[in-house]
Amino acid sequence: MVPLSVLDLAPITLGGTASQALQRSLELARLAERLGYRRYWVAEHHNMPGIASAATSVVIAYIAGGTSTIRVGSGGVMLPNHAPLVIAEQFGTLEALFPGRIDLGLGRAPGTDPLTARALRRGIADTSDAFPQDVMELQAYFHPTVPGQALQAVPGAGLAVPMWLLGSSLFSAQLAAALGLPFTFASHFAPDLLGEALRLYRSLFRPSASLKSPYAMAAVAVFAADTDAAAARLFTSLQQSFVLLRRGTPGPLPPPVDSMDGRWNAVEKAGVDQAFREAIVGSPETVRKGMGAFVEHTGVDELMVTAAIFDHGARLRSFEIAAQAMKA
Repeated sequence: MVPLSVLDLAPITLGGTASQALQRSLELARLAERLGYRRYWVAEHHNMPGIASAATSVVIAYIAGGTSTIRVGSGGVMLPNHAPLVIAEQFGTLEALFPGRIDLGLGRAPGTDPLTARALRRGIADTSDAFPQDVMELQAYFHPTVPGQALQAVPGAGLAVPMWLLGSSLFSAQLAAALGLPFTFASHFAPDLLGEALRLYRSLFRPSASLKSPYAMAAVAVFAADTDAAAARLFTSLQQSFVLLRRGTPGPLPPPVDSMDGRWNAVEKAGVDQAFREAIVGSPETVRKGMGAFVEHTGVDELMVTAAIFDHGARLRSFEIAAQAMKA
């Protein structure tokens, strides 16, 4: 058994509101805390009508303020969108408010489309190539200050905010290994390089002051219900949403349907099947076997589950089944 955590994109359902989505996220976080989940992470995405977690640090404060023990963090903050000092101040503030409960997960992608990425940076050129330097600058802001230091994060300096690198390719795996940081792979939507990324991370890992040995986590979609058929129906909301995203027309999370026939073409279906190849969809027994097999073949130290489910009650039940499956 490995620790279990939650990745949440605060889905806005069709006919729903961002306020409702955020309130539901807090309810899910409270359930996750009661069920023994270790972390609750929210993701930064912009210009997405179906995602309410764009102001990631604000959502983290809301979730952490409404819970008491579960770790709360970013999965992740897309660092190219921000000056490292700003993130140090934001997460230093979060750590000051909720000591020992904040995680800072960092991604290299902008988390949005090119037009929105330019708007976020007010015309500044793409800075993803500076990601390693930005990560190290951010690390430095959390170090204790020294006499004569001209620039510091307040709050932030001297606070031990755990930093993670997130990725869906090999780049962040190698950077996390070189810097001695924990690593999370986004196999919930981009599973192709999962095995190779984990192998590289473990083989190249250099111990650091914050981490003595590699620690790898992977995110995977888990849609659980009382029967396989019921879970498969819940999963159609995510399948529809992904098709709309790939068509360039993202929107709120749609309700589930009995069949995807006529809602995608063969190429779109193949793309969805590829992206969600690692998804675990089914009854409690199916989920138990699927999660066990995933942990066994990846060797991850922690598993992070995510599920964009239209019906809130069904979503809560899915995370409850997943927690029970890991303890079975």
